[in-house]
Amino acid sequence: MVLSYPFSVLGNHDYRGNALAQLSPVLRKIDDRFICMRSFIVNAELVDFFFVDTTPFQLEYWTHPGKHRYDWRGVAPRGNYLANLLKDLDVAMKKSTARWKIVVGHHTMRSVSEHRDTEELLELLLPVLKDNGVDFYINGHDHCLEHISSRDSPLQYFTSGGGSKAWRGVFHPNKDKLRFFYDGQGFMSLQLNQDQAHFIFYDVFGNILYRWSSRHPQSSTYLDEE
Repeated sequence: MVLSYPFSVLGNHDYRGNALAQLSPVLRKIDDRFICMRSFIVNAELVDFFFVDTTPFQLEYWTHPGKHRYDWRGVAPRGNYLANLLKDLDVAMKKSTARWKIVVGHHTMRSVSEHRDTEELLELLLPVLKDNGVDFYINGHDHCLEHISSRDSPLQYFTSGGGSKAWRGVFHPNKDKLRFFYDGQGFMSLQLNQDQAHFIFYDVFGNILYRWSSRHPQSSTYLDEE
């Protein structure tokens, strides 16, 4: 399975300034491969990718923005926006017939690096993911590479945010199982078929740092290996 378009979801830096400019259809006239929306679904038959707008979940951005100015046009009031987002997401996931369900958001849900766990996502978004049998949550935000396994569900958390300044030298353990953590720069790849998912983390030179594979829970043979 190959997705030939770069799909983007807004992050905290996109909301600082003119967020609507990031969503403008004019950008697709410059490069028709560019796709960016607040929250949307990419159906690839075998898998449904649910892209979620995680920035409005962060209460601190609303109450203590500091020197930053966030563009909440089309989002405020926060409570209504999040309630509608979560309801729509839950409905879409329950209708999904895809073999795999993957959620993509900018912010960390589980992380041992600088930004740590995002409590608002754990409280509001995570129950929807668990209730609908989501397989993987993939995020950026922390400038590192991570794989964390939930201890109370099959859900796996992957951070691939090593494309910018890294080497923060920060480590904050959480309650879930840390399988891999790399504080430097790099990237992640994912290959899926009907029965298996294969994740690989690379450094900036393309050297493999870590591999992890798992069979789909409905497959006849279970595989969970590094």
